[in-house]
Amino acid sequence: MTVKATQILRFFWTTIAHLIFPNTCLACKNELAPSEGHICSFCMNDLSFTHFQSYTEPTPMDKLFWGRVDITSTYAHFNFEKNKASQEILFGLKYKNNMQVGIHFGKEIGKIIASHPSFHTASIIIPVPLHPKKQFLRGFNQSEVIARGISETSLIPIDLHLITRNKHSETQTKKDRFERWDNVSSIFSVSDNIKNISHVTIVDDVITTGSTIESIIRSLRSKNPTLSISVVTLAIA
Repeated sequence: MTVKATQILRFFWTTIAHLIFPNTCLACKNELAPSEGHICSFCMNDLSFTHFQSYTEPTPMDKLFWGRVDITSTYAHFNFEKNKASQEILFGLKYKNNMQVGIHFGKEIGKIIASHPSFHTASIIIPVPLHPKKQFLRGFNQSEVIARGISETSLIPIDLHLITRNKHSETQTKKDRFERWDNVSSIFSVSDNIKNISHVTIVDDVITTGSTIESIIRSLRSKNPTLSISVVTLAIA
């Protein structure tokens, strides 16, 4: 078979495959243009990226934890906005089993933190754990999915056993800040292995009041008071 015939045949099968299995946006599920990657141009333009990695002053995420817990570094990829692509991305990840979008953005986050000096000493990634019952019903942990993408490009390994959730708390969606804190206080158990680690990075899907992260940090430091902790999230509200 000639080179030209091979090219024609490859183009034919690629076209047929695209018709049967069209390449769609991981966020809105609309068909992607050939020049687009995993997210369509409309959804990318609709996202409000934080650009926290370029800040020389404390970011809004840093300030969220001021006076509450000490954090080495923080990063949020984009701002959560209702009726925007960010809402569609998070809803699809959390409730529609759209794990690929979590992995995609996790990889992008991993590239960013890999080049950020404040994350260089982190030796472990800890995704915010779900209660086993909730994870069984959902089929996966969305924070773990994001962490997998981050780990792939940052080369920081994930540990799923350092901290576990021992209480099935209610949804945080409609709670105020104080109700959220009461809902997540004292619900995490920490392995003694944390005593052998100096710096961890906690990964969450979206941060609103930061109550869950605060509870995790307090639980970790109850076993290792000098532990350095960084926090990374896909979105911040």
